[in-house]
Amino acid sequence: MDVRRRPPRPPPATADARLESERHRLLRPTGAVDGGAPPPTPKASDALPLPLYLTNGIFFTLFFSVAYYLLHRWRDKIRTHTPLHVVTLSEIAAIVSLIASFIYLLGFFGIDFVQSFISRASHDAWDVDDDARDHFIIDEDRHRGPCPAAIECPVPPIAAITSPSKMVDPAPVNLPEEDEEIVKLVVSGTIPSYSLESKLGDCKRAASIRREALQRLTGKSIFELPFEGFDYQAILGQCCEMPVGYVQIPVGIAGPLLLDGFEYSVPMATTEGCLVASTNRGCKAIYASGGATSMLLRDGMTRAPVVRFGTAKRAAELKFFLENPENFETLSVIFNRSSRFARLQGIQCAIAGKNLYMRFSCSTGDAMGMNMVSKGVQNVLDFLQTDFPDMDVIGISGNFCSDKKPAAVNWIEGRGKSVVCEAIIKEDVVRKVLKTTTAALVELNMLKNLAGSAVAGALGGFNAHAGNIVSALFIATGQDPAQNVESSHCITMMEAVNNGKDLHVSVTMPSIEKLIVGTVGGGTQLPSQSACLNLLGVKGANKDSPGSNSRLLATIIAGSVLAGELSLMSAIAAGQLVKSHMKYNRSSSDVSIVAS
Repeated sequence: MDVRRRPPRPPPATADARLESERHRLLRPTGAVDGGAPPPTPKASDALPLPLYLTNGIFFTLFFSVAYYLLHRWRDKIRTHTPLHVVTLSEIAAIVSLIASFIYLLGFFGIDFVQSFISRASHDAWDVDDDARDHFIIDEDRHRGPCPAAIECPVPPIAAITSPSKMVDPAPVNLPEEDEEIVKLVVSGTIPSYSLESKLGDCKRAASIRREALQRLTGKSIFELPFEGFDYQAILGQCCEMPVGYVQIPVGIAGPLLLDGFEYSVPMATTEGCLVASTNRGCKAIYASGGATSMLLRDGMTRAPVVRFGTAKRAAELKFFLENPENFETLSVIFNRSSRFARLQGIQCAIAGKNLYMRFSCSTGDAMGMNMVSKGVQNVLDFLQTDFPDMDVIGISGNFCSDKKPAAVNWIEGRGKSVVCEAIIKEDVVRKVLKTTTAALVELNMLKNLAGSAVAGALGGFNAHAGNIVSALFIATGQDPAQNVESSHCITMMEAVNNGKDLHVSVTMPSIEKLIVGTVGGGTQLPSQSACLNLLGVKGANKDSPGSNSRLLATIIAGSVLAGELSLMSAIAAGQLVKSHMKYNRSSSDVSIVAS
């Protein structure tokens, strides 16, 4: 039978009855008797004329509506210098309603909160509606019908894969009886997959159940996706939702990279053969020539909200207000409340009709700082709402930032950390290590990286392969790989010096998003990525000089890009590119054996 064809869903009443009995049997308290259902536990909310959720909704609406009305009235009184104790009949009614609704919500939410703990041991714990809390996660499990073959039948052993397009039965997994029942409920859609961690309180167990349910739902095995040996608790609420395993990426070491008088062993996580070897050769050439030097030009993360006014004139008035130097100190105080590390550097505005885009730039210490700057921007928007009540905030990000997209504003103004790195490669090193000549490299750089990129209409892509090195280092050190888009903006320059004998080479990278890099938060907390940061000497935050570790990491990335550019350009100039890739980027395995 073709396992891709599932039998039709049973009638709703039959399916619901069967799933309800399964759920009751799984979650029934120990010692329960099958002979009869226990009497329902009385609740305090049973005394209400309406359902508890509907009553709560009514009083919620009343509470916030009245609170908004009173705040609005009191603001008007302050502006008109009217004593606050002078109240109208409507204001008295509003105050009484506010107090009454507050007492109700406090009382009944307290009862409901206590009841949730009492009933947690019963089957009702699985009936809690998680949509209100997890509405941002698409509940793809609920629209999938039950798979009777997965619920009722034993899973056959995995068959030999003869074609990638054919579906296979997952290998049998020996699960505890209780976990087996939960898998069936997940497959049927009764238990949402995303809620397993919160329901079970065990992240690894939740991942194991989700993994098995996924195999039964799709009919495809993920046996070769590693599962053991990973701390799933470490990524909860931080790195990844609904995990079923992890992907292995090999890490190679290039170097030592001699940069600013210090040696660094550069970890690179990649599956592209020849990349680490090529970067390593560039590091060797730089080391033999006395090392490279780097300079940090700028350090500031950006966020650009978009707001709308009734007229373009009002939008222009806010623009002038934000760009007035006399107002900057006040705005800085408001912005900097978001964090002890956040420091507002400047605000750049752009108008499109009656819409205003405000590009806030700030330093963020050793963190990449996207959340930090977003909180600061929200503080300023709340402050501006007082003097510009007609301002309509359309979005906290209006793409003038610009994040994870190639944009001229990042190429020109910079975003994150802007770095320039240079080295002078001696003539004999060019000849012996790089196997080419200075004149050939200079000519190739002009025709390829400069003229060729201009012909292609490149935006920030005046280089050979900066994105390769940036991505490999980002993955190894726990950065956001998607920010490679703007972080790889780079212009590579080569020039003959010392009477045309030696080669001056440089890379200028205006928006290494952080360059965007950070050494705290996000993926940097995972053990593997933390080990790579430790290898570079930039693990965690620098307590003595906040931000210095992330700045050092940015210069190391630029120095590694310099090495990669130097080696690849030399391979092209010497006609060795195809030969080296055939040697290092070709599998020696028998493909026919692997396929079988």
